[in-house]
Amino acid sequence: MAKHSMAIQLGRAVRARREAAGVSQDQFADRIDMHRAYYAAIERGEKNVTLPTLKRVADGLRVSISELLRDTGN
Repeated sequence: MAKHSMAIQLGRAVRARREAAGVSQDQFADRIDMHRAYYAAIERGEKNVTLPTLKRVADGLRVSISELLRDTGN
C-alpha cells in the first residue's frame, strides 16, 4: 500500500509542476517523447516509474529527480 501511495504522491508532484509550467499533458508527453496515455497514468499514480523514465520527466520539467521526490513530501 505504501508503494501505491508513493506513486500517487509522485504523480501529483509531476502534475503540479507541469500545470505550473502551463503545459497540457499532450504537449508535455510530446516534449519528452512519451505516449500520452502512459504519461497520464504516471500523473494518476498508476505506474511505478523506472529511474530512466523519472529522469525523462524531470528533464522535461527542468528540475532534478531529487526536487520531484522532495515535492512528494516523503
